[in-house]
Amino acid sequence: MAKEAILRIIALLMSLPFFSQVHENTELKKTLESIISGKKATVGISVIGPDTKEVTRINGDQMLPMLSTVKFPLALAVLHEVEKGKLSMAQKLFIKKEELLEDTWSPFKEKYPQGNITITLEEALKWTVSYSDNNLTDILLRLIDGPEAVQEFIDSSSFIIKNDEEDMHKDWDSQFINKITPNSATLLLQEFSNGKILNKTHTQWLYNAMLNNVSGKKRLKGNLPVGVKIAHRTGTSFTNKEGMTGAINDYGIIELPGKKKIYIAVFVHNTYESFDASEKIISDIGRAAYDYYTKK
Repeated sequence: MAKEAILRIIALLMSLPFFSQVHENTELKKTLESIISGKKATVGISVIGPDTKEVTRINGDQMLPMLSTVKFPLALAVLHEVEKGKLSMAQKLFIKKEELLEDTWSPFKEKYPQGNITITLEEALKWTVSYSDNNLTDILLRLIDGPEAVQEFIDSSSFIIKNDEEDMHKDWDSQFINKITPNSATLLLQEFSNGKILNKTHTQWLYNAMLNNVSGKKRLKGNLPVGVKIAHRTGTSFTNKEGMTGAINDYGIIELPGKKKIYIAVFVHNTYESFDASEKIISDIGRAAYDYYTKK
């Protein structure tokens, strides 16, 4: 699919008119409002049901910090470059020791502390999407000419990426520069799942990588019934000395019986709840959405 066509699709479906034409699920919204009532946090929620004309949203159009959820649109941009023939999943990347920064989340560095090792682009994507490795994220960003390339690819005013992971670690405010609205997040997930962004092969590859995401076990997937599959991407900020965590996020695609899916984004922003309590907000929302659409 040509890049220009992709951009038109995303720009169209991420626009506010889409949400003006859908049915607001007031019953599910009341349940979700009860979950977040009294919580010391700003919570952004967007849920698109199996009937794509039915949505539930709370602070759905509020721009909220992405943190590592940005690794999903990054992966879309990288895979699009593969489809254009500019990159190859089998191409070799030499990971230099000096690229493996300290004081950042990097399972890759834990496994290969000395670096200076060659891996494939496919392996780098797995480290980024499934293991949320910050160092590999920045290596991929450099490969496609930086955050600007992802911004250009998504091409939406409801999506901002300016900082890489290294920049996000420079000070407290820098981690909150990259933002998205919950509504835009669910629409992006839906378009991806429906094969309107990548071809069938790369859609399935990225979906599987998100199914194998090892992070956020207590978030959207934390309260789902055993065996329910969810392809998702999480994001987490630092906690300041006052005990406020800037962002605890999760968005993804929950599989329902009958090959149906729901698209859900939950962004917990500036939360003074404990970390466990903040994650429970997300897991309770995920379970409420799952229960609603499986009991209808």
